[in-house]
Amino acid sequence: MSISYLLAQASGGSMGWLGFAPLIFIFAIFYFLLILPQQRRQKKWQQMVNDLKTGDRVVTSGGLKGTVIALRDDSLHLRVPPDNIKLEVSRASVVSVTSGEEPPK
Repeated sequence: MSISYLLAQASGGSMGWLGFAPLIFIFAIFYFLLILPQQRRQKKWQQMVNDLKTGDRVVTSGGLKGTVIALRDDSLHLRVPPDNIKLEVSRASVVSVTSGEEPPK
């Protein structure tokens, strides 16, 4: 066995591992820049929806602004101004919540 053969064998084994290094690096970047922030936003939104209570003012994904008057398992009832119309919407459609004590703008 020659020295050049041994060097070729040694570099060939490490080349296989180095071939995967860029893929691992790219996955790490995607995880920290895309996946992890999305999971945090999802947890924060889920906590907001779970903490809904009667009297909270909410905005839905469709743009409806109203006050929560009743809560169900997967839906809630809103009173929507100016005619105090009562609507039933899905909890998943709630985008933001403000406390009921805050006066409307």
